[in-house]
Amino acid sequence: MTRVWKWNRPVTVREVLEDLQQERSIAYTTVMTVLDNLHQKGWVRREAEGRAYRYEAVSTRAAYSAALMNDAWSQSDNPAAALVAFFGMMSEEQRVALRDAVRIAQGPEPQVSEPVERPSAPGPSEENPAADGDASGR
Repeated sequence: MTRVWKWNRPVTVREVLEDLQQERSIAYTTVMTVLDNLHQKGWVRREAEGRAYRYEAVSTRAAYSAALMNDAWSQSDNPAAALVAFFGMMSEEQRVALRDAVRIAQGPEPQVSEPVERPSAPGPSEENPAADGDASGR
């Protein structure tokens, strides 16, 4: 999945194989089996291209990580305590990233503007002169 996410485009078994072979010896059938398993699990979609398939991630790495965190958090019998413990494990850099993420998720802060002075509603005599007196408006 790391290669598929990194390239952010549909990839073939051959492309993944050639990239992995720069680090270690690995068989074509191994890569093909792994990509097929990822397809069966719903992590990648595939489209036929000639006699091969092109595989593409169904979601981003960030979305996958978020789903993992959400699953772990939702399984806690005390979610608030789990969050406090999680925050306690974070480095300062991670806490800064978390604050930034919360700020982004909340959206822009409302702009504080000067109160707009609105004209007062007209009184009965200004709006309808007949309301104060007789029908002639006196």
